[in-house]
Amino acid sequence: MMTKLEKNILNSFNEVIEHLSNSEGRNALQGMQRGIEREALRINGSGELATDRHPQALGSALTHSRITTDYSESLLEFITPVYKDIDNLLQDLTYTHAFTVQNLDNQRLWPVSMPCYVGDVKDIPIANYGISNPGMMKSLYRKGLTYRYGAQMQIISGVHFNFSVSNELWNNLYAYSGSSLTKSDFISESYLGLIRNYRRMVWVLPYLFGASPALCSSFIKQQETDIPFEKMGKGTLYLPYATSLRMSDLGYTNKEQEQLNISYDSLDKYLAGMKVAIGKSSKNFEEIGVKVDGEYRQLNANVLQIENEFYSPIRAKRVTENGEKPSEALARAGIEYIEVRALDVNPYSPIGIEGSQVRFLDLFLLHCLLNTAPASDAAQEAEISSNLSRVILEGRKPGLELSRNGESITLSAWMNQLFDDLERLSVLLDDGSDGAYHQALIRWRAAVDDPERSISGLIMKELKSAQTDHGYWVKALAETYFNTLNEYPLPESVEQQYRQAAAVSIEKQRVMEVETNQSFDAFLAEYFAEPSPEVKTQVSNA
Repeated sequence: MMTKLEKNILNSFNEVIEHLSNSEGRNALQGMQRGIEREALRINGSGELATDRHPQALGSALTHSRITTDYSESLLEFITPVYKDIDNLLQDLTYTHAFTVQNLDNQRLWPVSMPCYVGDVKDIPIANYGISNPGMMKSLYRKGLTYRYGAQMQIISGVHFNFSVSNELWNNLYAYSGSSLTKSDFISESYLGLIRNYRRMVWVLPYLFGASPALCSSFIKQQETDIPFEKMGKGTLYLPYATSLRMSDLGYTNKEQEQLNISYDSLDKYLAGMKVAIGKSSKNFEEIGVKVDGEYRQLNANVLQIENEFYSPIRAKRVTENGEKPSEALARAGIEYIEVRALDVNPYSPIGIEGSQVRFLDLFLLHCLLNTAPASDAAQEAEISSNLSRVILEGRKPGLELSRNGESITLSAWMNQLFDDLERLSVLLDDGSDGAYHQALIRWRAAVDDPERSISGLIMKELKSAQTDHGYWVKALAETYFNTLNEYPLPESVEQQYRQAAAVSIEKQRVMEVETNQSFDAFLAEYFAEPSPEVKTQVSNA
């Protein structure tokens, strides 16, 4: 039975959908913009982590806008421009993958989130961005991550999905709301509402798209864990009903941040919380030291070295101007888009994500945006955390119950209610098209009725039926995708564009290094002082 709050939320959602059901509303809804960032480890032919430098043919990881590195020299990151058309978005990402693989000197890309076999973690090479001050700062930030959390955690891969709605939709919703806020403030507060609702429902994504129910035992090594793993084959650890071990305590988490309580109730509160986090010293990180025997170990000893260290399954974003920090951009002009960070790499796609996932994300995020989004208290925050943890570790368990507003509800019942809402949205988005949103819902609703049709379910079924270790299975996939991408027919004009972009990025880094005329100590001191944009070029996306 629905609570009064849930009924009010449902009524509000239905009213907004009804309002947007005319041609103007449908066109406004269909104007969404998206971008994808996909991470992938480079491996050698035997399936081990590549330890050589970032390939020269791919350009400068510091200045290239499309092909860069994340934590490690071995951890590539592919970044698409913003697209309105999903097919064009995925085509672009495919081009980037194909060009990269064709210039990797016979190396492969590891097609899952959890790392390949790693012997000594000391062999994991931290990303090198050259000798300019911005480049050295990016490398030092990663060195700090190593001291804080270990290199092993930092080479876990994921997919980030950037999402915004059209200005036409904002105009429509702003007029419909009768809000007394400025339009800019209305947009920011609406995106924060999306974030609040997303956090309540984020467990949906690992349930459907979680792709790390198993991992190689080499990842654990001497790490202590309370997770009751079962073992398969020679070295595969798994949980029978797990969905995304990447999002568990084994993965990309930060215990230091759990006490920050960053608020999403308003932009002012969010920015104030981030300011505290960046300026708050950590006793644990103080013990590491900042500069020891003349050598830097981390940027500072605060809970967050910089804002990028804030580990959250979703972020509020705005494109930064030259030298701006993320919070400065948000304070200047408000939220421009959101970044979804709860996606495992999909091993059933050579580019880590496929079209039906993108369409589901569109529907899911619109649902989060168009629903009433009340603030959450401490009890609700605990509920959010508990639901996510349960789905991560046992999401496919038959009859699994979650908690919604303090009352028990089965995962399947909750998801079926969600899919009913998403069906109404799909009708508006599919208007005048081929019904792709409806087909996406059919694909993923099947996983609600049968958990084995989720990505994690498919993986476990395949591992058990083949009686093979996770590492062997992934290595075979890597080989298949290597052949697919290595033989992919890149248009000559596209290949030339990538070669030109690589050359331009290398020259841009060279100029930066020649023009470096300030000591690194002075550069850092100035960067962490009050805003002084001229010294911050190229580090805002560290």
